[in-house]
Amino acid sequence: MSRRFYRIRLKGTLGPRFASTFDPMQIEAEPGSTVLSGVCIDTSALYGVLDQARDLGFDLLDVESFPVVPDEARA
Repeated sequence: MSRRFYRIRLKGTLGPRFASTFDPMQIEAEPGSTVLSGVCIDTSALYGVLDQARDLGFDLLDVESFPVVPDEARA
């Protein structure tokens, strides 16, 4: 599997204390949920993020996956 951009929505709010746990994912707060977004280089990296969320007690609400567009293709 190649690199993909993921948007992972978790039930509950992730406090600043645990924000570094999900580096380099970006963290956004939504009403009643937390959204992690960023690129995972392969399936193992994705499962690593999901495992961390589970280990912290978060319920998974949604996972969206998008292809990563190379920089030269955007121009």
